Amino acid sequence: MSRDFAEPLAGRFGELVQVTETFGEITADVPAELWHDLLTFARDELGCVFFDWLTGVDDPPEAFSVVAHLYDPQARAHLLARTSIPRDDPRLPSVTDVYRGADWHERETFEMFGVVFDGHPNLVPLLLPDGFEGHPLRKDFILAARVAKPWPGAKEPGESDHGAPSRRKTLPPGVPVDWGRDG
Repeated sequence: MSRDFAEPLAGRFGELVQVTETFGEITADVPAELWHDLLTFARDELGCVFFDWLTGVDDPPEAFSVVAHLYDPQARAHLLARTSIPRDDPRLPSVTDVYRGADWHERETFEMFGVVFDGHPNLVPLLLPDGFEGHPLRKDFILAARVAKPWPGAKEPGESDHGAPSRRKTLPPGVPVDWGRDG
Protein backbone atom coordinates (compact mmCIF):
# COMPACT_ATOMS: atom_id res chain seq x y z
CA MET A 1 0.00 0.00 0.00
CA SER A 2 1.45 3.36 -0.96
CA ARG A 3 0.58 6.79 0.34
CA ASP A 4 1.01 10.09 -1.48
CA PHE A 5 3.20 12.35 0.66
CA ALA A 6 3.89 14.82 -2.16
CA GLU A 7 0.79 17.00 -1.77
CA PRO A 8 0.97 17.59 2.00
CA LEU A 9 4.75 18.15 1.82
CA ALA A 10 4.36 20.67 -1.01
CA GLY A 11 1.56 22.37 0.93
CA ARG A 12 3.82 22.81 3.96
CA PHE A 13 7.24 23.42 2.38
CA GLY A 14 6.37 24.60 -1.14
CA GLU A 15 9.21 24.43 -3.62
CA LEU A 16 11.76 23.98 -0.83
CA VAL A 17 10.99 20.25 -0.78
CA GLN A 18 11.60 17.88 -3.66
CA VAL A 19 9.58 14.69 -3.51
CA THR A 20 10.61 11.78 -5.72
CA GLU A 21 9.56 8.17 -5.99
CA THR A 22 11.97 5.40 -6.89
CA PHE A 23 10.90 1.76 -6.85
CA GLY A 24 7.93 2.65 -4.65
CA GLU A 25 10.04 4.52 -2.07
CA ILE A 26 9.10 8.15 -1.46
CA THR A 27 12.04 10.50 -0.78
CA ALA A 28 11.70 14.07 0.47
CA ASP A 29 14.77 16.27 -0.01
CA VAL A 30 14.98 19.52 1.93
CA PRO A 31 17.66 22.10 2.67
CA ALA A 32 19.52 21.52 5.95
CA GLU A 33 17.77 24.43 7.68
CA LEU A 34 14.42 22.61 7.23
CA TRP A 35 15.64 19.19 8.45
CA HIS A 36 14.11 19.45 11.93
CA ASP A 37 10.86 20.90 10.53
CA LEU A 38 10.56 18.08 7.96
CA LEU A 39 10.92 15.33 10.55
CA THR A 40 8.51 17.07 12.93
CA PHE A 41 5.96 17.49 10.12
CA ALA A 42 6.39 13.84 9.08
CA ARG A 43 5.64 12.68 12.63
CA ASP A 44 2.82 15.09 13.48
CA GLU A 45 1.04 15.55 10.14
CA LEU A 46 1.99 12.59 7.96
CA GLY A 47 1.65 9.92 10.64
CA CYS A 48 5.25 8.71 10.37
CA VAL A 49 5.46 7.89 14.07
CA PHE A 50 8.02 5.12 13.69
CA PHE A 51 11.66 6.18 13.36
CA ASP A 52 13.57 3.34 11.71
CA TRP A 53 17.11 4.59 11.06
CA LEU A 54 19.33 7.56 10.26
CA THR A 55 22.72 7.55 8.59
CA GLY A 56 25.20 9.62 6.65
CA VAL A 57 26.35 9.23 3.07
CA ASP A 58 29.72 10.60 1.96
CA ASP A 59 29.12 12.44 -1.29
CA PRO A 60 32.51 13.87 -2.29
CA PRO A 61 33.94 16.28 -3.06
CA GLU A 62 31.72 18.85 -1.37
CA ALA A 63 28.93 17.34 0.75
CA PHE A 64 27.48 14.74 3.02
CA SER A 65 23.90 13.57 2.84
CA VAL A 66 21.96 12.62 5.94
CA VAL A 67 19.06 10.23 5.41
CA ALA A 68 16.35 9.09 7.82
CA HIS A 69 13.82 6.33 7.21
CA LEU A 70 10.40 6.99 8.74
CA TYR A 71 7.30 4.80 8.70
CA ASP A 72 3.55 5.34 8.97
CA PRO A 73 2.20 2.08 10.47
CA GLN A 74 -1.45 3.01 9.80
CA ALA A 75 -0.98 3.47 6.06
CA ARG A 76 2.03 1.14 5.87
CA ALA A 77 3.91 3.90 4.11
CA HIS A 78 7.64 4.60 4.09
CA LEU A 79 9.29 8.00 3.81
CA LEU A 80 12.98 8.72 3.29
CA ALA A 81 13.88 12.17 4.55
CA ARG A 82 17.14 13.47 3.11
CA THR A 83 19.25 16.60 3.28
CA SER A 84 22.70 17.66 2.16
CA ILE A 85 25.26 19.46 4.31
CA PRO A 86 28.62 20.98 3.35
CA ARG A 87 31.71 18.87 3.89
CA ASP A 88 33.70 21.73 5.42
CA ASP A 89 31.09 22.32 8.19
CA PRO A 90 28.90 19.21 8.55
CA ARG A 91 26.26 20.38 11.03
CA LEU A 92 22.59 19.58 11.39
CA PRO A 93 20.05 20.13 14.15
CA SER A 94 19.41 17.06 16.27
CA VAL A 95 16.01 15.40 15.97
CA THR A 96 16.24 13.53 19.29
CA ASP A 97 13.46 15.78 20.60
CA VAL A 98 11.23 14.59 17.73
CA TYR A 99 12.23 10.90 17.72
CA ARG A 100 13.96 9.53 20.81
CA GLY A 101 15.20 6.64 18.69
CA ALA A 102 17.42 9.03 16.74
CA ASP A 103 19.83 9.31 19.69
CA TRP A 104 22.22 6.44 18.90
CA HIS A 105 21.86 6.88 15.14
CA GLU A 106 23.03 10.49 15.41
CA ARG A 107 25.90 9.44 17.68
CA GLU A 108 26.98 6.80 15.19
CA THR A 109 26.74 9.23 12.25
CA PHE A 110 28.75 11.76 14.27
CA GLU A 111 31.41 9.18 15.02
CA MET A 112 31.65 7.57 11.58
CA PHE A 113 31.20 10.65 9.36
CA GLY A 114 31.92 13.63 11.60
CA VAL A 115 28.44 15.14 11.26
CA VAL A 116 27.73 17.32 14.31
CA PHE A 117 24.12 17.25 15.51
CA ASP A 118 23.51 20.55 17.30
CA GLY A 119 21.37 20.15 20.40
CA HIS A 120 22.04 16.43 20.83
CA PRO A 121 21.90 15.60 24.55
CA ASN A 122 25.02 13.37 24.60
CA LEU A 123 26.99 13.52 21.36
CA VAL A 124 29.89 11.25 22.38
CA PRO A 125 31.51 8.30 20.57
CA LEU A 126 29.48 5.12 20.57
CA LEU A 127 31.41 2.35 18.80
CA LEU A 128 35.10 3.15 18.37
CA PRO A 129 37.77 2.79 21.07
CA ASP A 130 38.75 5.79 23.19
CA GLY A 131 41.29 8.00 21.47
CA PHE A 132 40.39 6.90 17.93
CA GLU A 133 41.13 9.69 15.47
CA GLY A 134 39.22 10.30 12.29
CA HIS A 135 35.92 9.22 10.81
CA PRO A 136 36.21 5.76 9.24
CA LEU A 137 33.21 5.89 6.87
CA ARG A 138 34.45 8.97 5.06
CA LYS A 139 35.80 8.12 1.65
CA ASP A 140 39.00 10.07 2.34
CA PHE A 141 39.77 8.03 5.50
CA ILE A 142 42.96 6.01 5.05
CA LEU A 143 42.66 2.45 6.32
CA ALA A 144 45.70 1.59 8.45
CA ALA A 145 45.66 -2.04 7.31
CA ARG A 146 46.22 -0.96 3.71
CA VAL A 147 49.16 1.21 4.71
CA ALA A 148 50.80 -1.38 6.99
CA LYS A 149 50.83 -4.27 4.54
CA PRO A 150 50.14 -4.75 0.84
CA TRP A 151 46.56 -5.26 -0.23
CA PRO A 152 46.05 -8.98 -0.92
CA GLY A 153 44.57 -8.33 -4.34
CA ALA A 154 47.70 -6.55 -5.52
CA LYS A 155 49.14 -9.82 -6.89
CA GLU A 156 47.69 -12.65 -8.86
CA PRO A 157 47.27 -15.98 -7.08
CA GLY A 158 50.57 -17.86 -7.16
CA GLU A 159 52.64 -14.69 -7.56
CA SER A 160 53.45 -14.29 -3.90
CA ASP A 161 56.96 -14.33 -2.50
CA HIS A 162 56.36 -17.63 -0.68
CA GLY A 163 57.87 -19.84 -3.37
CA ALA A 164 54.62 -21.44 -4.43
CA PRO A 165 54.41 -22.29 -8.13
CA SER A 166 52.53 -19.87 -10.35
CA ARG A 167 49.12 -20.98 -11.56
CA ARG A 168 50.16 -20.34 -15.11
CA LYS A 169 52.82 -23.07 -14.91
CA THR A 170 50.64 -25.68 -13.25
CA LEU A 171 48.93 -28.23 -15.50
CA PRO A 172 45.73 -30.07 -14.68
CA PRO A 173 46.16 -33.63 -13.36
CA GLY A 174 46.75 -36.26 -16.07
CA VAL A 175 47.99 -33.83 -18.73
CA PRO A 176 51.44 -34.76 -20.11
CA VAL A 177 54.12 -32.13 -19.57
CA ASP A 178 54.83 -31.70 -23.26
CA TRP A 179 51.16 -31.70 -24.38
CA GLY A 180 50.11 -28.72 -26.44
CA ARG A 181 53.64 -27.47 -27.04
CA ASP A 182 55.17 -27.13 -30.45
CA GLY A 183 58.35 -28.77 -30.35
